[in-house]
Amino acid sequence: MNVVRSWLHLLFMAVTVVPWATAAVLLSPVLPSTRLYWFCIVWVRLQIWAARWLLGIRNEVIGWDNLPTDARAPAILLVKHQSTWETFALPAMMPHPLAFVFKRELLYIPFFGWALGRLDMIHIDRAKRAQAFQKVVEQGRALLQRGVWVIMFPEGTRVPRGAVGQYKTGGTRLAVATGVPVIPIAVTSGRCWPRRAIVKRPGTVVFSIGKPIASVGRDPDDLMREVRDWIEGEMRRLDPEAYREPASPERLVA
Repeated sequence: MNVVRSWLHLLFMAVTVVPWATAAVLLSPVLPSTRLYWFCIVWVRLQIWAARWLLGIRNEVIGWDNLPTDARAPAILLVKHQSTWETFALPAMMPHPLAFVFKRELLYIPFFGWALGRLDMIHIDRAKRAQAFQKVVEQGRALLQRGVWVIMFPEGTRVPRGAVGQYKTGGTRLAVATGVPVIPIAVTSGRCWPRRAIVKRPGTVVFSIGKPIASVGRDPDDLMREVRDWIEGEMRRLDPEAYREPASPERLVA
């Protein structure tokens, strides 16, 4: 049954993304960037709704009160990355527009990537690391000043449930460069939507939002170690059966 439901959800996504993305591209010259963002988020919320009824996946959020309440308060979200689910769920639930930092190859995905390219996101060329980081700082600073929150996945790619990826310091380097606090977020999406899996499982995905961590005067490596320790410790609390051993130290990568 999960197989049938999973394929139905994929079909629903494919069918709905074409008209929505086409409309976003056509509207992009005339709609302000914030309105265009929320127009696209309606499609994202539609996918969350469909996943609830077709796949049986629901969200639970811990730590809502750790998010800034000031409408203009900047924040950089550093999130555990187990599946595609958090890339849908977090924009759908957050009170601020989010700007993802992602590889530019995603822009070439028909319809989805074309619409993504019209939004205020930060797409980078991973082959040009120095230039990529400079772009992240320049665009990230401008977006943060406008009240847009920057979201990054420190592990860089989706990791299997129970695994610890190599935490990269790009997010904390941006935080130190801009003086903006970071907010760590642990996510148990791998229980329901495993990495690269077609078949999904019903269940509850827990998002645990940590307290903001100040970046002013911090060393980026030190700050990322604090973020990593909180996220991985929280992952073991939320999903203990997935972790058989304590988290081993991982080398941080710039």
